[in-house]
Amino acid sequence: MNVPTKSPMKPNYWQYGIGMLMALALVPVLRSQHLPLRFDWITLGIAYWFFLAAESIFVAVLLGLIGLPREQMLGPFLTRYRQNGLRIVVLLFFFAILGWLTSWPKALVLSVDVLALLELHNRQEGKGLRDAAASVFAPAAYLFFGFLMVLAYNCAIVSVRFNFATDPALAAIDRWLLLGHSVSEFAHWSVQTFPISFFRVLEFIYFGMFPQIGATLILVALCEGRTRALQFVQTILLSYYLALAIFFLWPSQGPYYLCPAHFSRFPASLQVYNLQRTLIRHALALWQHQPISRISTDYFIALPCMHIAQPMVVIWFLRRWRRIALALAFYDLLLIDAVLMLEQHYVIDIIAGFLVAGLAIAIAGSPFHRKNIEPATTQSGVAA
Repeated sequence: MNVPTKSPMKPNYWQYGIGMLMALALVPVLRSQHLPLRFDWITLGIAYWFFLAAESIFVAVLLGLIGLPREQMLGPFLTRYRQNGLRIVVLLFFFAILGWLTSWPKALVLSVDVLALLELHNRQEGKGLRDAAASVFAPAAYLFFGFLMVLAYNCAIVSVRFNFATDPALAAIDRWLLLGHSVSEFAHWSVQTFPISFFRVLEFIYFGMFPQIGATLILVALCEGRTRALQFVQTILLSYYLALAIFFLWPSQGPYYLCPAHFSRFPASLQVYNLQRTLIRHALALWQHQPISRISTDYFIALPCMHIAQPMVVIWFLRRWRRIALALAFYDLLLIDAVLMLEQHYVIDIIAGFLVAGLAIAIAGSPFHRKNIEPATTQSGVAA
């Protein structure tokens, strides 16, 4: 697919202004709460630029196979490998070595990533390849630094606002919505009913939300251009900025905090279990103004549920490809179940997530008009 050389839409510079104002205010805000203006660059950088990038490329390829025309995704690739059978032998050898060194799932992801990058290199040459790289890298860098700022503000809010202040109120709202029941009851029933393997699948679905963001950024950047990809990132970050404002007004941790039996009933071998214990401990430490050396991956916001808000933004920006949007909508239904069964969020958090996504799209995503877009085409002239 070719990257459009000219964007059919003008960027909204005022939306960058919101981020710039927050960036300028970050230093005095952190100093006021005696928090360091230092980040855990190794953890954050590796998690984002290596692990998440690898998963995002894999998911982008998978979504492309689901929703883009076969002639565009597979046609040139299959022709190239039919003409040179040695490529297949090298690929299988590469896959076998990776599987021996790591694991077969990781080997599959990395092999698909390498194939995708080689295919992009083969289809784009010279300036086209540089444009493709810039169209992906610039929005990715913008999202990375924007999310760092969200993590910093989220720590500052916990330092000044008791992170569990509105949990009882949200739990009461949930009991009204669920006719006297609670998310914790639902989660405990699930633990008693289903095997541990079922919850590992739920964890996979829960953490699998993040590559959706990266995959969407890649697809939008390569098919509709850098400006459209930047608009996608603006919408994601705006939803986070709205979440920070809501979190400041109604700080909450999640139903697992109020549940007295959660850590005795919930499977301790799950990654979510350790994550929940760590977040409670770190939130209390920030509230008590215990010194920290650097800002890392701690994310405390329960209301709204960003595991719902972000996928809704993703579907909005990928709605052009109906099969992709439908596949993600099905996945996101499973994601809602995972959020509840893992006792991560209240039902009201999920409802708020939908509302925040809608508001962010209305503000940052609405200037895009389909009639003004000329679809990017492949070298054979097939519309993306």
